[in-house]
Amino acid sequence: MIPVPVDFAFQAMAERSDRAPARWRRPFLRWLDGVEAGWAVPLLIACFVAIWTLYLAIAYAGGGLHPDTLEAWTLGRNFAWGYHKHPPLMGWVAAAWTFVFPLSDGSLQLLAMANAGLALFFVDLISRQFVTGHKRILVLLLLMLTPAYQFHAQRFNANAVLLATWPLATWCFLRAFETRGKLWAVAVGCTTALAMVGKYYSIFLVASFAFAALAHPARRAYFTSASPWISVAVGLAALSPHLYWLATTGASAFTYALAHANGNAVSSLGEAKNFLLGLAAAMSVSAVSWMLIAGTRLKQFPADFMAMSPGLRLLLYIAIGTIVLPVLTSLVVGTDLPSLWALQGLFLFVILVVCGTRYPIERFYTVNLAVTAAGVALAAVLVAAPIHAVYRNNHGYEEGRNFYAQAAGELTREWRELTGEPLSAVSGDDALAFAAAFYSPDHPYYARPLAYQYIWGLPRKRTLDRGWAALCFRGQDYCNRWMERVSSGAGQFVRREFTVQATLWGRPGLTREVVVLMVPPRGSSAAPESSANDFSASRRPTE
Repeated sequence: MIPVPVDFAFQAMAERSDRAPARWRRPFLRWLDGVEAGWAVPLLIACFVAIWTLYLAIAYAGGGLHPDTLEAWTLGRNFAWGYHKHPPLMGWVAAAWTFVFPLSDGSLQLLAMANAGLALFFVDLISRQFVTGHKRILVLLLLMLTPAYQFHAQRFNANAVLLATWPLATWCFLRAFETRGKLWAVAVGCTTALAMVGKYYSIFLVASFAFAALAHPARRAYFTSASPWISVAVGLAALSPHLYWLATTGASAFTYALAHANGNAVSSLGEAKNFLLGLAAAMSVSAVSWMLIAGTRLKQFPADFMAMSPGLRLLLYIAIGTIVLPVLTSLVVGTDLPSLWALQGLFLFVILVVCGTRYPIERFYTVNLAVTAAGVALAAVLVAAPIHAVYRNNHGYEEGRNFYAQAAGELTREWRELTGEPLSAVSGDDALAFAAAFYSPDHPYYARPLAYQYIWGLPRKRTLDRGWAALCFRGQDYCNRWMERVSSGAGQFVRREFTVQATLWGRPGLTREVVVLMVPPRGSSAAPESSANDFSASRRPTE
């Protein structure tokens, strides 16, 4: 008897399962039947958003929001065409979201996962250009097995907003290149501008579009049409308010970005290596899953590659550009290159691998992958999330987010007790100040201009005259020394310390001490601290 290779045995089993599925598989197969009917993909994405939002709610029940998310909300409170640390899109999105939804941890957690869900929807818009049926689901499931759309996405910041803007811009570019239509050309200009005001790292996506168009065999037809030039004109027009802001404010956002360019040849090689290894690690689970699905059919990859459709070939050049261009830039300029900056581009490779296969994939494998993804998500919610929450309640976070709400509440109570007025301005340690603005019922404004975010300048006199408070954790020497300089020139001030304790579902956790400095509004009847405690002030930039 001739032994049957294991891979062929599995493939035969997959074919039999598709012909006569087990009872438990039938609901999944009916779901896959709904892909082209239009409801299966939205259902998958909605379930993904719901279950991972629940994960965030449980895992961070006693933890508060990440400082990056609080910073995004803080920026968005004052609409501007740019901000001194990051381009403005994350602030715009956070402001628009909280204009409609309540100001709470759950609301911002839902924002983070809704952004990830929107990203997956845009990825599906690209996939459906090349495949139909359950292969579209396969693309999304493989992406759901990467850390990009849950753990990376939960920290809503300038990196996370690119999850949605990159596939949207890519879809528009594919359509514009194929049709050379004016409306698609306008869409490319608008969406690439949107990606650029998300984060300047998107310049690599824009450059990859140009590289892909030049490398593609249909380049002559594209560049002799009006499409690319319309895209350039519309993109520059859409960016013009931000460009004007950069020109009139000293381009401080560029300065912040260029602060990462401080390496040498050796460190740049290390950065490039870690960049590639990090992306490979992020794709590892999906890669292994695909190898199990394809089996010996992986041998067909060279033939599939050579027979790749023109659209997929364009996508291939874009994918190459998004990896090669950052690496070359890092080697030449000496910039930092964390792999998390490129996670939003992983969808390109998954689409290429799945949509580039010319052989059919049995639905047996898609159902198995769906069960695997669901199992991972349920295990995360039911097991990992509670364990994480309990651990953090006892051991805390480096940034101290267990104490954000408690510190903000106690500061507000003491301020009102001191002045009888709502707290209007807050500063100090950035994370604590952002948290005080978010969690305090008074929602004071973050008082330090972001142009001086890392300079620790003294507040302006008019800021102090209107009333102002600052917070630091005890042990943050740089923050406490800054408080001493402020108090030396503040006239009347009150400096207090209090202890806050983390709690989780009524269970007390670790404690930490917070130092606050309060300067009552000028003319207030609040009793000042003894001026004998004043410190001599050094000349520093003012806020």
